[in-house]
Amino acid sequence: MPGLFLKVALLGDSWVLYLLVLASILSVAVMVDRWRAFRAVGGDVSSLLDGLAGRLAAHDLAGAIQLASASPTVEARVALEGLRDFDKGPATVEEVMASRWLRERQKLDRRLIILSTLGNNGPFIGLFGTVLGIIKAFNDLALAGQSGVSVVMAGISAALIATAFGILVAIPAVVANNYFVTRLKEIQTDSDILSRVVLAFIKEDKVKP
Repeated sequence: MPGLFLKVALLGDSWVLYLLVLASILSVAVMVDRWRAFRAVGGDVSSLLDGLAGRLAAHDLAGAIQLASASPTVEARVALEGLRDFDKGPATVEEVMASRWLRERQKLDRRLIILSTLGNNGPFIGLFGTVLGIIKAFNDLALAGQSGVSVVMAGISAALIATAFGILVAIPAVVANNYFVTRLKEIQTDSDILSRVVLAFIKEDKVKP
């Protein structure tokens, strides 16, 4: 068994570098995909909130539904779900809005686990490649003797590239993941605010369907 592990180690860090290249391509693809997904649901939530509150205060349920339907934001979709069931009471409205939010969150949260995984494990993958490269370098030294010292040092230097590359893959993944997670929390907060506005008007019976 040790002999098998040694044979694998003597392959060096080249295959790890290829793995990190694939990981970086995957990371960039996920970043672009999630950026497009979050951009598609962006909008002026503050104006939407004011508009919905104004229409509900004016007993204009149809206008509130029209306003929410015209907005591309997740917050509007959540509110719209409740507005369409306005006459079914606060308990039902609260449940349908909560259900809609979970569905929307599932869409936005998709594939973020990939960024999180690469951000957390990229440096370790690179370090693994460096260890393999050092093992190969010392094995070459044992075979070449003193005459191979310069070659071995070059091998160790090259092996350290894997660690640097692993960190290079991890940093953008961590930054992007933190950004998208923060945006997701902001959307959740805004959705909760809109949901509370809708529920408040139902409970106070200010709007007649």
